Amino acid sequence: MNMEVTRNVILDLLPLYLAGETSVDTAALVENYLKADPELARLAQHVARTDLAEIPVPLSKEAAMETYVKATQQMIFRTLAWSALAVVAVLGIIVLVLYFVVGLR
Repeated sequence: MNMEVTRNVILDLLPLYLAGETSVDTAALVENYLKADPELARLAQHVARTDLAEIPVPLSKEAAMETYVKATQQMIFRTLAWSALAVVAVLGIIVLVLYFVVGLR
């Protein structure tokens, strides 16, 4: 079964190739294709020089919404926790003032 190796196939393999995660045969296939496609070879060289962590990964709408919901929940929890801490601090100060200043014992 002969399958044509298209540019899209090489683009799919390129991240694995650049990460050194391909077999020897796949690496040879990608390298041979890059020799025949100088534009793609330049792109591969550019990506190889770039820190892959800098490349943004697009989120699906569902993943973006899930992230938004989790962030909102964390902000609400943090706000409630700080508010509760503030109320306890104010009540503590009031008790101390009543105890020491007013003399309620």
